[in-house]
Amino acid sequence: MGVLLTIAGILVIAVGLYDIFHTLLHPSGQGPLSSRVMAAVWKFSKAIGHRSGSTVGPLGMATVVLMWAVLQGVGWALIYLPHVPGGFMYSAGVDPADYPDFAGALYVSLTSLSTLGFGDVVPTDPWIRLAAPVQALTGFALLTAALTWFTQIYPAMARRRSLALKLKRLADVGYIQAVGQVEAATLNRTLETLAAEVSDVRIDLTQHSEGFYFRERDQELSLAHQLFHALELRDAAAATPAPEVRLGAQQLSEALDHLAQKLRADFVSTGDSVEEIFAAYANDHGQTGTG
Repeated sequence: MGVLLTIAGILVIAVGLYDIFHTLLHPSGQGPLSSRVMAAVWKFSKAIGHRSGSTVGPLGMATVVLMWAVLQGVGWALIYLPHVPGGFMYSAGVDPADYPDFAGALYVSLTSLSTLGFGDVVPTDPWIRLAAPVQALTGFALLTAALTWFTQIYPAMARRRSLALKLKRLADVGYIQAVGQVEAATLNRTLETLAAEVSDVRIDLTQHSEGFYFRERDQELSLAHQLFHALELRDAAAATPAPEVRLGAQQLSEALDHLAQKLRADFVSTGDSVEEIFAAYANDHGQTGTG
């Protein structure tokens, strides 16, 4: 029985570490468990009309970190369980008979994972004495990884918000309607810059898929709300006679197509044309129309 519990514990730990690796270190940026947890939190937020506002993204990430901690805590508890209570020394006033064995194993696991080390329960089994510091290192790595994960998402969010504001500004000044009056070289630079920024958003959604679940309260900062202006500019530029402008419009069109394909494949799961996919993206974020 002890061997089976140890194997089960190792498997649970491995599942958690695998998900952490694929979420934080793998180029895909999607752990099999973390992506499902983020999607579940998002679906719940949609079901209640996104009343949680812009907190749904951070809440989903916090839930994922909690899941990682639970997997590590339970996994190591299963490893410790066959050695409770005989493999540990208890301080005065602590009677292991007062607690279920699994509760005692989970307590040891969580104190080791959090590196608290109260000293009221000390391993005496040689194998456990070697394992406990390893778990403490795992806990420290988990804390560091979680903090790094949170800090990594905000530069990607800044790029997305910057693009949304740029599209809104172009629409507000009537740039889209006046493309025929703009110098071809200037217009082409605008199109190429927008194409590059749209591509950056697609890369961000690949490397930081959790960024999709960050919802903006302010429509001016919401790319889901402003993205249709890019389609309008693409169509207006494609209708101009200047070949360099049409080439820039084609670059923007390609970037928008790739972004739509990414959204369709990993997030919105509906729509055939770019316009339909972007409409589904806006609807998913509680946004309608443009402004």
